[in-house]
Amino acid sequence: MVSNLAHDKARAIAEAVPDPELPVLTLGDLGIIRDVAASGTGVEVTITPTYSGCPAMNTMGMDISLALAEAGFGPVRIKTTLSPAWTTDWISAEGRAKLQAFGIAPPGPRGNDAPVACPLCGSTNTGEISHFGSTACKALWRCLACREPFDHFKCH
Repeated sequence: MVSNLAHDKARAIAEAVPDPELPVLTLGDLGIIRDVAASGTGVEVTITPTYSGCPAMNTMGMDISLALAEAGFGPVRIKTTLSPAWTTDWISAEGRAKLQAFGIAPPGPRGNDAPVACPLCGSTNTGEISHFGSTACKALWRCLACREPFDHFKCH
């Protein structure tokens, strides 16, 4: 049996791991850490990908395992679950603020058709250039006020 303190420490370490595609965010910010179970025989971390074909899942698992091992936890087992499916609603308020500060328009709540605000100037006079951006979870937009292109984290 592991103390609540050790469990909480293991969870905090896993949640602090940076996302490999958007290192401004942690895996905790993204809400992909579903569960952390620490016992005398190791740690099991359950993660949910942002989408089922996410190419960064292996890297995330290795980064979590390494961070926990460096903190003295082990052995580490990474478990992936697809249900319930991840949603952008799981991105924390802090994560949304980090996206905005990094120049990426954060997603709004699912089902909300609010205009996308430019993360650079705040204008909602924006338009989508391409539904496909630098990663599968982003689309390329442009601000018609300041004329700058920007990424928008797709809502799903």
